[in-house]
Amino acid sequence: MASYHFSAQAVKRSEGRSVVAMAAYRAGERLKDERRGMDVDFSRRRRVVHAEILAPEGAAEWLLDRETLWNAVERMETRRDAQLAREINMALPHELSADEQLALVRAFVLEHFVALGMVADIAIHAPVIEKGDDPRNFHAHVLLTMRQAGGGGLRRVKTREWNSDKMLARWRAAWSEHQNQALERKGLLQRVDHRSLAVQRKTAVERGDRVAAATLARAPEIHVGPKARKASRKQVPKSKARPVGRNLKKGKRPLRYDLIDRGSRREWNMRTLQANAKAFSKMITRTEAHRTRMRERLDKYERLLRLQASPVMTLRMSRGHPIEPGLPSFHSVRHEHVRKRRDETLWIIDQLDRIFLALLGIRESQLTRHTMWANRLRWRRTHLLAPVPGPGRFRSRLLPS
Repeated sequence: MASYHFSAQAVKRSEGRSVVAMAAYRAGERLKDERRGMDVDFSRRRRVVHAEILAPEGAAEWLLDRETLWNAVERMETRRDAQLAREINMALPHELSADEQLALVRAFVLEHFVALGMVADIAIHAPVIEKGDDPRNFHAHVLLTMRQAGGGGLRRVKTREWNSDKMLARWRAAWSEHQNQALERKGLLQRVDHRSLAVQRKTAVERGDRVAAATLARAPEIHVGPKARKASRKQVPKSKARPVGRNLKKGKRPLRYDLIDRGSRREWNMRTLQANAKAFSKMITRTEAHRTRMRERLDKYERLLRLQASPVMTLRMSRGHPIEPGLPSFHSVRHEHVRKRRDETLWIIDQLDRIFLALLGIRESQLTRHTMWANRLRWRRTHLLAPVPGPGRFRSRLLPS
């Protein structure tokens, strides 16, 4: 099913990042980085499906050239700790075709970014199955300028309003709306939600949606970003105590990461998925036992209704004779009451059937994702450290993030 992901981050020079290199990597092109005096070549990337630049109406033509645009941004930012651009990462519904995904991204970017005056550099990536990627991992990278664009280029002053948390919250909600509208236009039942699992489950309980509430009772996974991927490429990262803080009297205090951490982010997700699958297995067992009890109760009500419909039993009922050993006489059981209880039991069984099937599906989904994480981790450890010419030398085949 479609999944939601929308994250925003600032591209910071203080972290050693180059927005020209990022643009080249995401677009799968070769660009000249004038500030560092080098060519950045990622033209052999296979996962780039589409790349283009969108600018506001009336903006300068040179803003549509990727190399010229981002080199100009690098020149305008003179500080060592400058924020060069803003990057948006968005997961795309794999149920949509490539053209539909492109139309979805374009419509969202034009309405919520370009309309405000930003220049947006879009790159849509598809999964590479042979490299261990999730076959549903279609996503888009959007590099945004932090200055408004116009006929003369980019403004000298940055637009600080774009950095607010309220703006980010509106973008996240709008992205879920755009996805759901695209899924609805295609006639699909899948929907996404930008809210947390806890909030979604609370809403499902309030509206009486037992099926959704059952499937949302799980722990969330955590995002594995580029830093975490780099940290676990060549070796398993080891947690240790690190000095933090700037207290002039007491000095820095040790932060015991070895006591806080529980392995890498991949391992954390694998444990979370395994625990979710185990919890859903217990819920499935309880639901199945509940279904069995309800079906036994339904059989009892059906037997009572059949006996009441019999002419002989109707005569006995009028005389107050018991029908079967252990059952009350029919004169004490109203026909409408039994039918009502039967209908209520049928509704409960229907709900339990829906919950049972939903729990089975979500458990299989959690187990599948656990297997994918395990295979991806195993593949990276065995294939990324490929031997290169020279004795005892190894290097990673992956391109930098």
